[in-house]
Amino acid sequence: MKKILFIGMVLIGIVSLSSFIKSDDSTGPKPAKSIYDFKIESIDGGKIDFSDYKGKYILIVNTASKCGYTPQYKGLEQLYKDYGDKLVVVGFPSDNFADQEFHDNVEIKSFCEKNYGVTFPLTTAVDVKGSKITPVFDFLTHKSQNGVMDAKISWNFNKFLISPEGKLLEYFDSKVVPESEKITHYFK
Repeated sequence: MKKILFIGMVLIGIVSLSSFIKSDDSTGPKPAKSIYDFKIESIDGGKIDFSDYKGKYILIVNTASKCGYTPQYKGLEQLYKDYGDKLVVVGFPSDNFADQEFHDNVEIKSFCEKNYGVTFPLTTAVDVKGSKITPVFDFLTHKSQNGVMDAKISWNFNKFLISPEGKLLEYFDSKVVPESEKITHYFK
């Protein structure tokens, strides 16, 4: 009888203790493992689902309409047209640097289409740094999330190249133009 009582007490103790141990299958959000885990609102009001781009390179760029680097839209659009079977360009309009982006998504879209003929996907205006950083850029800028590198968004038109398998390949600052061999050698 003492043995049964002892075993019962041990089992009660184990059950009680297990309630304090954190389970691996928690219901909270799990960190992204690749870019394909992300979806974001498009400037058209739809969704950009990065899993739709599996098998292609993805060039992610933080953009702005009133920046010295804004003419890079032309090169980005040319890449999108020339390598569309292998590459998708996704622009993330952002006003994180010196008030260089319009505050209205309709105005951003109109500016890009009218001045640079942009047809590649654009997101709604987002933050690419700081406390309100969009989850995609949080992933891209932290090695703890992307498994490759930490990166600091230094200005508009920073670029991240993603492999057809969804892994971060490289980060390019604003000075690296879209048509640079540093970028194009991947998909030529």
